[in-house]
This record gives sequence, structure tokens and C-alpha cells, in this order.
Amino acid sequence: MTIQRKKLGRQGEDAAACYLEKNGYTLLRRNYTCRLGEIDIVAMDRDVLVFVEVRSRSSENYGLAQESVTVRKKLKLRQLAWQYLKAAGETDRSCRFDVVAVLFNREGRVKRLEHIEDAF
Repeated sequence: MTIQRKKLGRQGEDAAACYLEKNGYTLLRRNYTCRLGEIDIVAMDRDVLVFVEVRSRSSENYGLAQESVTVRKKLKLRQLAWQYLKAAGETDRSCRFDVVAVLFNREGRVKRLEHIEDAF
């Protein structure tokens, strides 16, 4: 991954975290990592644990950001979430998977942010 893409991803995660907090979510973890990979954001929405996948784009030339969450990625996120739940001793907790898609303009500012609750 190029430095430019990493920077864009980090900016997207920052924008998503700020948006979620402004909308009443409590952020528990950012960039939760285990041997299987990484979950961008783990948060609470009232009494529901939310695993958030953030997708950032600088243009829509190759489709919408949320369209890039493939079946394979969804499966991996489910496995990662299960690992998180086991490690936290919360395997009976209610949870869901959200996607936050962030589109940046040429100046690097957020042009559009879309939050898709219960995306999969």
C-alpha cells in the first residue's frame, strides 16, 4: 500500500470516528488487530456493539467506496469480530456491522460521508 493510500485511509478513519462520536457512539477501539487482520473501529451504539469498516476514496472512478466491501472482506470481518468478542468475554453481546464510506475532494477535505448501519 502506498503512503498516499495509507494517509487517505487514516484520514477516512479519523473522519468516521469524529462522525460516529458526534452521533452518540462511544468509541471503544480503533484499529483492533489480531492474527486474522484488523477492524477499523469498534464502538457502542446504545447497547449494541458495532464493528465499523471504513472505506475511503479520492474519486468515484472505480465505484463507490461501500461497494468495495467484498464477500471475502465481510467474512473476514465476521471472523475478526468473533475473535474480539471472545477476547472481551462478550460472546453473547448483540452486535452489528456498519460501513462508513468517505469521499474526499481534491483538496483532501471530506466531500461526502455515508454511514450504512447494519450493512451486512
